[in-house]
Amino acid sequence: MSLNNQNYYNFINNKTVPIVFIHGVGLDHKMWAPQINYFKDHSIITYDLLGHGKTPFDKEEIKMKDYVDQLLFLIKFLNVDKFHLVGFSIGSLIALNFAANFQKKLNSLTLIATTYKRTEKQRQEVIDRVNLAKLNKPISKLALKRWFTDEYIKKNPNVYEEFMKILTKKDEDQKNFIKAYELFAYYKDETEIIKKIKTKTLVMTGSIDPGSTPEMSKKLSNDLINSSYIEINNGKHLCSIECADDVNINIKKFIENV
Repeated sequence: MSLNNQNYYNFINNKTVPIVFIHGVGLDHKMWAPQINYFKDHSIITYDLLGHGKTPFDKEEIKMKDYVDQLLFLIKFLNVDKFHLVGFSIGSLIALNFAANFQKKLNSLTLIATTYKRTEKQRQEVIDRVNLAKLNKPISKLALKRWFTDEYIKKNPNVYEEFMKILTKKDEDQKNFIKAYELFAYYKDETEIIKKIKTKTLVMTGSIDPGSTPEMSKKLSNDLINSSYIEINNGKHLCSIECADDVNINIKKFIENV
């Protein structure tokens, strides 16, 4: 469903406190299919970020505030007062920024595969990939190597093909992808703001995620006032898909104990 020809979203209203899911760079709301299937008794909101999927974006540059404002506008439109917020990758950074400004609206916060306190080398690796994308060099296969284990891809060629289609972008979609990817690459953590977030938080990442490492997530969890940390065994970046059962069970336990 489109909101004022702007935000594409899906709202499954089961008369419970909604769970809002925010996807990662270059993806769309469909990445949350395993979670939608699992939390079928809950109210769920998924949506396409600005410049992703079916949500357009026509400014020259995208800022974190644009993404935060997008979520705020969406929940106001849907008359949602309180909700559980789940973010993945850049979606986690958006979720953190939203929590810093509007934590009274949150029942809980779940952050999956979040970058935090990256070294200059780690940041440069992302910037290098952005520069390849700007040159229209193929980066989809490299992304999927970081996101899934080789064993999973061999067993699930359909998933590989599906994500290759999602990541293969042209024209305006490619331009918007680069805008978002640049924001992600150059994003600087606001540690002092993060330390003031009181919302009960679950920080989760895959044990073999090369980009959003366990070390990063442990540091983030330590800096949050009311946080717990869980590591998904043998999970890479998209552990929410490859290790969906583990991820879903941990989110469910966390939300039910808030």
